[in-house]
Amino acid sequence: MEYLFVLLPAAMLLPLYGIYRRKAAGGKVRSALAAQITAFFTVCVLTCVLGVGSVMASADVEAAGAAQAGGAAASAGLGMLSAAISTGLSCLGAGFAVAAAASAAMGAISEKESTFGKALIFVALAEGVALYGFLISFLILGKF
Repeated sequence: MEYLFVLLPAAMLLPLYGIYRRKAAGGKVRSALAAQITAFFTVCVLTCVLGVGSVMASADVEAAGAAQAGGAAASAGLGMLSAAISTGLSCLGAGFAVAAAASAAMGAISEKESTFGKALIFVALAEGVALYGFLISFLILGKF
């Protein structure tokens, strides 16, 4: 399990280097970004699977008690990870939505100024996605 602490930064930083190199060369970074996201979730799944496997593999009663204590710490860590993922992905989605809605709103306002109120509502609705993710992360963290 300790080797995953070395694997996680390597799995995250190597695809970032690929993104940097492609961006510097003027190429598209979509495939390198997909590789980074895939590497991150692969390491997360491996951490979950190997952590649960080590807890279930202990047959001795004392070892099982120690493993349950480690399992409680692992579940707390997974709770923290799920809170971070819910906040991060909701903010990422809200950023894309606000970018699209705000640019369209600015175009509509420049043509007809009376559309300001309607355009502002759509931008605020897109920003609400980030607030919902933030709220979910607080609910998850409240369990620990």
